[in-house]
Amino acid sequence: MTDIALPFAAPRPQSDTRHGIVRHDPYTWLRADNWREVMADPTVLPDDIRSYLEAENAWYEGQFGTPTKDLQDKIYKEVRGRIKEDDSSVPAPDGPFAYYSRTREGDQYPLICRTERQGGSETVLLDCNAEAGEGYFGFGGAEHSPCHTMIAWAADRNGSEYYTIALRDAATGEDRDERIEKAGSGATWAKDSKSFYYVELDDNHRPFRVRQHVLGTAQVDDRIVYEEKDAGFFVGVGDTQSRRFIVISAHDHQTSEVWLIDAEHGGEPFCVEPRHENTEYSVEERDGELYILTNDEGAEDFKIVTAPVDAPGQANWADLVPHEEGTLILDIEVLANHLIRLERKDGLPRIVVRDLRDGREETIAFPEEAYSLGLAGGYEFDTATIRFSYSSPTTPAQVFDMNLETGERLLRKQQEVPSGHDPALYETRRLFATAPDGEEVPVTVLYRKGLELDGTAPCLLYGYGAYGHAMPAGFSVSVLSLVDRGFVYAIAHIRGGMEKGYKWYKTGRAEHKTNTFSDFIAAGEMLIEKGYTAKGKIVAEGGSAGGMLMGAIANMRPDLWGGVIAVVPFVDVLNTMLDDTLPLTPPEWPEWGNPITSTEDYNRIASYSPYDNVAAKDYPPILALAGLTDPRVTYWEPAKWVAKLRATKTDGNALYLRTNMGAGHGGASGRFERIKEAAITYAFALRCVGLA
Repeated sequence: MTDIALPFAAPRPQSDTRHGIVRHDPYTWLRADNWREVMADPTVLPDDIRSYLEAENAWYEGQFGTPTKDLQDKIYKEVRGRIKEDDSSVPAPDGPFAYYSRTREGDQYPLICRTERQGGSETVLLDCNAEAGEGYFGFGGAEHSPCHTMIAWAADRNGSEYYTIALRDAATGEDRDERIEKAGSGATWAKDSKSFYYVELDDNHRPFRVRQHVLGTAQVDDRIVYEEKDAGFFVGVGDTQSRRFIVISAHDHQTSEVWLIDAEHGGEPFCVEPRHENTEYSVEERDGELYILTNDEGAEDFKIVTAPVDAPGQANWADLVPHEEGTLILDIEVLANHLIRLERKDGLPRIVVRDLRDGREETIAFPEEAYSLGLAGGYEFDTATIRFSYSSPTTPAQVFDMNLETGERLLRKQQEVPSGHDPALYETRRLFATAPDGEEVPVTVLYRKGLELDGTAPCLLYGYGAYGHAMPAGFSVSVLSLVDRGFVYAIAHIRGGMEKGYKWYKTGRAEHKTNTFSDFIAAGEMLIEKGYTAKGKIVAEGGSAGGMLMGAIANMRPDLWGGVIAVVPFVDVLNTMLDDTLPLTPPEWPEWGNPITSTEDYNRIASYSPYDNVAAKDYPPILALAGLTDPRVTYWEPAKWVAKLRATKTDGNALYLRTNMGAGHGGASGRFERIKEAAITYAFALRCVGLA
């Protein structure tokens, strides 16, 4: 270990009074007044803040980074050895061509390519490696025009998630002079290929407008198609699978509203149904009829209704697939003759295909205890082929095409593990932990066969539990580096996600948020009780909202954990929810509560906000990872949390803050650089349990 001074952030007295309650916050100075400029240009970060972050980085490097470099390098090589570097996605047909991405050995980024539909010589439309340069490169995707002559592609150059959209001639490979700045990551083409629609971001980083860009014109002349006035709503733009309509979605986390534009003739958008609080819906189209996935009228786990395009309002919605409690409809795809829905029932995903000509249904499911299943929608509407992906913690990913007329299922791709992988060496289990209120919390467990359940094994327990996002039980090439060293790897499917239906989400948000934390603790206690691990041998990990979970469980049960890994952790919850100038705050109020207007919400959030509840007691070893240009969880949240922990906690355990000074929420941009970040967290986990 090198002789580097322990970082110190000097407290600067400052207080805030809300609802008659005075709260002291001595580290609020770490929030740069010019944070908007920092997101676009990290070099303008004030010197005192930069000095502190760099001191923390130096402490991390000296105390952990350098001493564990050989272990990190070993893990990096192991994980990279499980990745087929020269790989390709399965080509997706669209008219005369088939589009796909592929990677070359040694390259960080993909190539976007196409061939003739029936095969032939390859055309490389975009080489992201050539475009990336030496710095951060966040690829936002590439969309070809309906006439197949133009490519609209997007890139973020500093991790702030402000994208620039460029236009490339598919024949020459040259970009046009016109650029779209401060945009979202996508572009949706009009049917005539003469224009496209995109989302504009405001100075607070909120996606708030949809504009139409006509090829050959300047961005300043782009028509405003839709503008969202409510600061609590985001907007997005896409199209229906039929390509008949451009779809504009305005939404927060619990309420949505959809507007449609004729993709061929353009014009002004029309609203399908005005927004109703706590009602969500999304729209597809077929033969002049809308297919709407919604939780309207108490359909908590969603249902599918239809309505005519020329009378789309709620008054004309007719049930096609009625609501079935306990069967959560996650997504739908509508083709010329078929409706495909992705569902979750009894905690496991399944795909149900309905023939719209006769109403017959077929279900696609798999026999494993835990697995991941997803729809991989294509470009075409008039097709009888669907594509889906499958994996489990023991089974590498598989991609299937299924002919909906014949029922024939064709394996199109099997994930290769170049260094070798034998599924028979591993065991996947679905266990259940009993929460304090009696709810049964699913826990997916992966370990080497033959593991003695005697409490001697270390465990990495992962959790998220927010926004209704379910944690998939899929295959990971990286976690094998822990499992092969004797770790149990577990995912706690806690409330706040939707693993057990929409109710599972509702009872883990807002006034029920603490269920998320107690579920996670119950999962850890269950693994101890069943002999999978022992107290003090569990390393807990979570990111973003899952990083907030890490801060909460470290405060609530510091004795239970052998270590805590908090990746871009949302730990300064109360201050963030009180600051309506931040990019994500107003849309977040339905998820967490609004402490500005509600004393009850203020007190509730204050009761669990990790930063506000740091106390003078012993904490487990903690590793916090942050990104300077992160617009979702701003860098100062983990910085303030670590500064307060350093000044308050009573133990001598490791505490590290590593801030990526050139990246945002997603961390490093290249695929191999991301492996290096995984190697850091795994080396920390191994060190926490004495295996480094």
